[in-house]
Amino acid sequence: MSVRLIAQELYRIIREVEKLEKELLAAPAQNHEILKDRLRKAKAERDLMRKSLEGSKDVARA
Repeated sequence: MSVRLIAQELYRIIREVEKLEKELLAAPAQNHEILKDRLRKAKAERDLMRKSLEGSKDVARA
């Protein structure tokens, strides 16, 4: 995957994490566990994409 595509995907995931954080604050208590799980997964995906982007940048520099 190209650096540009990784960066675009990372940006999309960051927006999703922000959206889920806002939803969690506004959600009723009964929905918190579901939203926390979705947020945890989105953050893990975000972190993975960040690492992938950093690795792609390092390869491009070499």
